[in-house]
Amino acid sequence: MAITDCGEPLAPLPDGLPRITPHPYARLGAPYPLGRGPWRLRLAVAVRLLRARSILQGAHPGWDLQIFDAWRPIAVQAFMVDHSLQTELARASPSQQADPAWRRQVEQQVHRLWAIPSEDPRTPPPHSTGAAVDVTLVNQTGTPVPMGSAIDALGPESHPDHFATDPHGVTAHHNRLRLRQAMLAAGFVMHPWEWWHFSYGDQLWAWRTGQAAARYGVVASGG
Repeated sequence: MAITDCGEPLAPLPDGLPRITPHPYARLGAPYPLGRGPWRLRLAVAVRLLRARSILQGAHPGWDLQIFDAWRPIAVQAFMVDHSLQTELARASPSQQADPAWRRQVEQQVHRLWAIPSEDPRTPPPHSTGAAVDVTLVNQTGTPVPMGSAIDALGPESHPDHFATDPHGVTAHHNRLRLRQAMLAAGFVMHPWEWWHFSYGDQLWAWRTGQAAARYGVVASGG
């Protein structure tokens, strides 16, 4: 998918929009540029995030979005790919660690969840463009509601419709639908494998909405 970057700058997330603090990846030591934190999105994406918030609260008064991650430099993408892989390997038994087939399976799971940290400007990781956001929901008391899995979960439960036919996952499925409905109504598209990942203006958005080109390419410095 072609990219014709419109040159729109990154903008800070709107004041008052809940976010997970400290930032999950920064807390791990991810290499964000000095003075260039993760709480940024392209301006039009930030505007649509506010629209999604308004739509959500119109249907569910008192509820709110909670931002997990926004702009993510390629260096941070590479850091998190390695961190995710090393975490899974550390959890394994010695016999699993010695099994090449098991290791290949884990690597496939990690690379399915995390986009390749490509330096090729034709194939930027979605978050590096400032067009993608990872988001969940909180209720009237500011408490996170059940979503069925953690953000960045490697298993099948990360699929948006994983709990659609599970009688034990009704609440999680309904909450995922609440989030999805608000975000899609605001112009975002949803990642096909991740209930938490939405974007506007990147290559996934262009592909899923039938656009000739994406609006946003990689933002290297966060400027």
